[in-house]
Amino acid sequence: MSHTAVLLVATVGVPLAMLLACLWRRVCERMLPWLAVAPLPGLLTAFFAARGELLMLGNEPLPLALEIDRAGSVLLGVAAMLWMAGGWYAVTYLANKAGRGNFIVCWLMTLSGCLGVFVAADMAGFYAMLALLSVGTTGLVLCEGTPRAYRAGAIYIGMALLAESLVLIGMVLVVLSTPEHSLLISAAPAAIEASPWRDAIFALLIAGFGIKAGLVPLHFWIPLAHGAAPVPASALLSGAVVKASVIGLIRFMPIETAPWAVGATVALLGLLGALYAVLVGITQSHPKTVLAYSSVSQMGVIVAIIGMGMAAGDGSARMIATFYAANHVLAKGALFLAVGVVGATGARYLRPMLLPAAVIAVGLGGLPLTGGALTKEVAKSLMGDGPAGVLATLSAIGTTVLMLHFVFCLRATAAADDEARAPSGLVVPWLVMAAASIVIPWALYLTAGGYSLPDALAPYALWSALWPIAVGTVLAIGLARWKRHLPQIPEGDVVVALAPAMRAATTASASLGRLDVALRQWPVAAMSLLFLALLFGATIVAGR
Repeated sequence: MSHTAVLLVATVGVPLAMLLACLWRRVCERMLPWLAVAPLPGLLTAFFAARGELLMLGNEPLPLALEIDRAGSVLLGVAAMLWMAGGWYAVTYLANKAGRGNFIVCWLMTLSGCLGVFVAADMAGFYAMLALLSVGTTGLVLCEGTPRAYRAGAIYIGMALLAESLVLIGMVLVVLSTPEHSLLISAAPAAIEASPWRDAIFALLIAGFGIKAGLVPLHFWIPLAHGAAPVPASALLSGAVVKASVIGLIRFMPIETAPWAVGATVALLGLLGALYAVLVGITQSHPKTVLAYSSVSQMGVIVAIIGMGMAAGDGSARMIATFYAANHVLAKGALFLAVGVVGATGARYLRPMLLPAAVIAVGLGGLPLTGGALTKEVAKSLMGDGPAGVLATLSAIGTTVLMLHFVFCLRATAAADDEARAPSGLVVPWLVMAAASIVIPWALYLTAGGYSLPDALAPYALWSALWPIAVGTVLAIGLARWKRHLPQIPEGDVVVALAPAMRAATTASASLGRLDVALRQWPVAAMSLLFLALLFGATIVAGR
């Protein structure tokens, strides 16, 4: 077995083995310090595994395939780094909290599914990893055990099941469209383009992965789930878990040959959703909820990049979207971890904690010399100067406003004790991710090919990144002064609007349940059967 095969198996096998070991309570109770080690094989796979080497496992009727490609290696690497930092952070965060065993089990389940989607090369394995991811994530959302957590968990699992049902139906149609009913994902793009069900497959996969990405208007599960989960879990949900949708769209969509109308629609939905999430996000006051709406906005931009690639028939959209998503993994993971750090820090030590968070936050809007500026510069080749480019620029301005609003909200959550200092077990992994969010995007930019340091430091590039930040800063100052005049929109915005319909459905369900109980009574059932028999007989006679 080659070293690539060993690494691919270990990427999923190590966290699954640790999960299996949790069947023994004594082992499970001692597993918390080892959570940071579980993603290590995934990180090694991203760096050292040979790309394109297909590993087939299982039997002939249903073989499982593992493979790492260029997009998968980038996303797997940054996701594994965040999982390691999050596991390290969780040791201190959960030190004195109950229910650690449940958290550990759900963490390992989510980790296995999250890393698994980046190396799964067949549709059965990919779907299995998605399902494992959803079940584990639901457990993480429920960990706090509050009514808010139960509500968020119920909505999350419902949306996850809907998304996976749509993806599954789409996959079945893809398999039926491939020669010899191949399950390999690499065969999907060509099969979709040649399929008689092409339009249906596009609709199913884009809707399914769109829900997973939090695409507006089916985004409401993101602020609910991320707000309810513990801080280390929120960091992983927002940073790494939602990227399963990105790798799904990248690998399944026939970007070079997709119809223009499909790509344009996807791009429009993504960009409009990005702006909508900003408008709702600035009405929120809890830093985790603000970050969740920022994730909805950023995921909208990533989906729009893929859509613009489909509209232009430009396959480079795959790596541009990957680069954008990788930066989001690092930055958003670091910012969520900062919430816990600032919450444990008093006023005396607050400024050194807030400054890195502020730089990373504004960096998402495109602050020069940050990963956000690099990703936006690369994305310009697809967005252009037309309507899509204008919407992308408005999104950058809006992101700046939203992230400065986040910094103000974050500062308000500082510890009441002015002398309080966050434990090193929280600060150190957060600082590691903060540094990674600055350094790694530069490494990816300079090694991608076609980009250089002079390009990034050119006056035009710096100015094009700086002026939206300046406009956003001015608007953020105005927002801080006039915020009290904004409407109070509850987190989950759309689901709140749907609440009356949900209550009506619940009432109707209860009524139908009572009707069912009544109809199952023997006298009622017998009379109903007699009535139906007489009606059927009368219909036959009338037909003659």
